Amino acid sequence: MPKASDIKKNAAIEYNNSVYIVRDIERSVPQGRAGGSLYRMRMYDVVTGNKVDETFKDSDMLTLGDLSRHQVMFSYVDGDEYVFMDNEDYTPYHLNKDSISDEVQFINEETEGLTLLMVDGSPVGVDLPATVDLVITETDPSIKGGSATARTKPAILSTGLTVQVPEHVSAGDKIKINTAEKKFVSRA
Repeated sequence: MPKASDIKKNAAIEYNNSVYIVRDIERSVPQGRAGGSLYRMRMYDVVTGNKVDETFKDSDMLTLGDLSRHQVMFSYVDGDEYVFMDNEDYTPYHLNKDSISDEVQFINEETEGLTLLMVDGSPVGVDLPATVDLVITETDPSIKGGSATARTKPAILSTGLTVQVPEHVSAGDKIKINTAEKKFVSRA
């Protein structure tokens, strides 16, 4: 049983006789306490999809849920559902757009390294690779000699995500994006 401080995003935990997926974690250190951090976790019930916000002390012991991971690739969009296909046995898995709204900004047909999270045989989320390659669809024109300065400009990517990029990058360029920080890394 791990401590609350060891729990990561997209982990499955058993809490109040239900299994929850941790979607977001905020760590805070209140003043006047003897070094104890608090972890506020936004969790979603695997069965009902209900959202729960709960705060745990760093030393609270939590029980991990039965979580399995499958390597998948994005296949297509069917209405409000994203369809992923297992890389080994080609089983299709459907996930509602709302349940993976943060991850959708990084997913297109060319995205590799996706991991499907399953709890009790049903898909509940997608883990992204550390970086993804996306194409810039719209940005201001590139400035000659723009790489000499550290100034940036906004760029809209093929998935609709907007990030800050250096001035020397132009529309049509393929770039690497850090998925955790939503930041430009380099040209691809």
